[in-house]
Amino acid sequence: MSTRPVKLDSRLGRLVQRAAQTSSFSPVALKVAPMMDKVISRLTRGRFTLTSLIVPTLVLTTTGAKSGQPRTTPLATMPDGDDAFYVVGSNFGTAKHPGWSANLMKTPRATVVYRGTTMQVDATLLSDEEKAAVWPRLTKVWPTYDTYVAKTDRNLRVFRLSRAS
Repeated sequence: MSTRPVKLDSRLGRLVQRAAQTSSFSPVALKVAPMMDKVISRLTRGRFTLTSLIVPTLVLTTTGAKSGQPRTTPLATMPDGDDAFYVVGSNFGTAKHPGWSANLMKTPRATVVYRGTTMQVDATLLSDEEKAAVWPRLTKVWPTYDTYVAKTDRNLRVFRLSRAS
């Protein structure tokens, strides 16, 4: 399966991007999209999520920063070779950082499922300079990240997830 069957510059791709930029999208997307993607990922043994029709998507399992329990969330990603990924803590431009990013900051070892392959990864929070260097590539994958930056006062966290040795 192609990484992105729906092209971002297609009518549907532009429609999804416009919707993702609206203030009414965030509350729905924060609840509905992850739930649907988790179910579909489980049913397809990690080979597919609904979100992956628009943007490359992985399923990340972190250790809860407060609870110590496994926390699973589907995330848009930018693959970097076969064993590394970039993820952005955009939270759709809302005021708070996503919980998974705090989890990675406390416990950087996590698990990723991408296209049916499961791997242990180590997360590295990018510096502002590193983030600036990779940002043009990230916005090529999902141009709406720039809108999320404009919607919030917080500095969006960007992590590199590298296969653990």
